Amino acid sequence: MAQAFRLGLLLALLLPVVGALMPGTVVRLNEAMLSYVSQIGTAPLQQALRVTVPYFLDWNEEVHQPTRIQILNVHVPHFHLKFIADFGVRMLVAANFTFKVFRVPEPLKLVLPVVLLADAQVAQGSIRTPVVSISACFALFNSAAVLDGSTSVAPGLLVLVQNHIKAVLRNKLCLSISNLVQGLNVHLGTLIGLNPVGPESQIRYSMTSAPNITKDYISLDISAILFLLGKPIVLPVDATHFVLPPNVGADGAMATVGLSQDLFDSALLLLQKAGALNLDITGQLKSEDNLLNTSVLGQLIPEVARRFPEPMPVTLKVRLGATPVATLRTNNATLQLQPFVEVQAVTSNSAFQSLFSFDVVVNLDLQLSVSKVKLQGTTSVLGDIQLTVRSSNVGFVDTNQMRPLMDTVFKRPLLDHLNALLGMGITLPSMVNLYYINPEVFVYEGYVVISSGLLYQR
Repeated sequence: MAQAFRLGLLLALLLPVVGALMPGTVVRLNEAMLSYVSQIGTAPLQQALRVTVPYFLDWNEEVHQPTRIQILNVHVPHFHLKFIADFGVRMLVAANFTFKVFRVPEPLKLVLPVVLLADAQVAQGSIRTPVVSISACFALFNSAAVLDGSTSVAPGLLVLVQNHIKAVLRNKLCLSISNLVQGLNVHLGTLIGLNPVGPESQIRYSMTSAPNITKDYISLDISAILFLLGKPIVLPVDATHFVLPPNVGADGAMATVGLSQDLFDSALLLLQKAGALNLDITGQLKSEDNLLNTSVLGQLIPEVARRFPEPMPVTLKVRLGATPVATLRTNNATLQLQPFVEVQAVTSNSAFQSLFSFDVVVNLDLQLSVSKVKLQGTTSVLGDIQLTVRSSNVGFVDTNQMRPLMDTVFKRPLLDHLNALLGMGITLPSMVNLYYINPEVFVYEGYVVISSGLLYQR
């Protein structure tokens, strides 16, 4: 049963691992995936085909003698899978069964070559997950061969034994494959489960339509819905239907995953609504290299020096009221943040006093990568930070004088905070024990493509 369960999971690699409403994602599983499944699925398939053969009634001296028959070994030298356009997957298996017939006085060993043909239809289930069913299955038999060293057997008896074995296998082998597929559907149902994004946020994938199957791949449209505190993140403008163009990504990849602009917009809106992008930047007053204090500000703004004759700590309260904007261009991904930054100083009675505030524009280069099942990002600042004074309680603030200080005290904490968030990553379409390996990320106009191998690990 454990081996059958394992093979069922392996067969899942053939199938769509999720589906798409809006914002859109597309997953294509290519021919290279079928070759991988054939390779790693051979051993568990051999175990699953070792079915039980009931006793054979041997007519001996006008008395029925029950004779035990046991499968000693199943060897699969050939296991081939291919896509059937507009339908699913076809399986072709060549197997050699070795039997031991416990006859008296000497046992008999036989080898029976069998060819199995099975067609698996892939459709969309009622809970928006892939559903697989065996629509046709055939077992084709060659003649059994008596192994060297076995005792001679009457041709008539050999025919009867073969007929008995073939009758059993004809039903049981196809039933074993069907049972594997039925067990697989239970596990595919878990694809609609929530995957954590942050402490209070999740992402859920599900199919939105029947899979598109060609002779070269199986493609799934997928909805990627993000949740914050149990409520879905809804874009202010309706998402557009995402269509993954042909011939994108790397040739020969097992999986090609397309991520739409809307998915990035939803993820950034989630971070903004959750307050995850907000931060307070505070310097240590006694630190020798601390520039966040009133003495440093007083050198640039006279009114600050007048109000704070003694050095006092300064805090930058960074708040993002506007949603960050991701821009996807060919071979280039950028991110723009427009935070509101309030500069506060601690007074002698430990209260905070607002000195002035900025509207800030920060342009960032965005580098994307994949680790196991997560899409991650790292950023770096592009060009100068743009500063506009929104308010001031300390008179005139010269942004040209403030920019070098902000570059020093603001950029690095902002990048560290943002990269820590993006480094947590967002779960890509996947299933239990299946990981992306050797991924390549390609940025196109308005979408991102991941070309990757896949690795199944128990």
